[in-house]
Amino acid sequence: MNNNAFYSVDEKKKSMPPSPKGEEGAASFDYEPVVTVTTKRLGPPFGDRGKIEIRVEDNGNGIPQNVLDKIFQPFFTTKPTGQGTGLGLSLSYDIVRAHGGELKVETKEGKGSEFSIQLPPN
Repeated sequence: MNNNAFYSVDEKKKSMPPSPKGEEGAASFDYEPVVTVTTKRLGPPFGDRGKIEIRVEDNGNGIPQNVLDKIFQPFFTTKPTGQGTGLGLSLSYDIVRAHGGELKVETKEGKGSEFSIQLPPN
């Protein structure tokens, strides 16, 4: 998930037009790539069994709606040939599920994505 987040913000940065010489402050030229990873315990140890949440959030291009249902399928990738195997999210999903957790995604095209992993404490 981290690799995908960094790839997304890098691609968005590359797609931004160069800043005109001497001009600062134009909104379309002010893009700063951001990837944030946070962790927290959900609820009290006895209430929600103390689930652990890991979030990976980026302000990249987001995931197009027409591919959103496919992102956890093995070998599915939107990256160019040689830059991705299409196994990262699929393996992540399988590992999280094998540990009794869930992996969710929220995305807004052009704005970024947020992946959330929730795992039981044991």
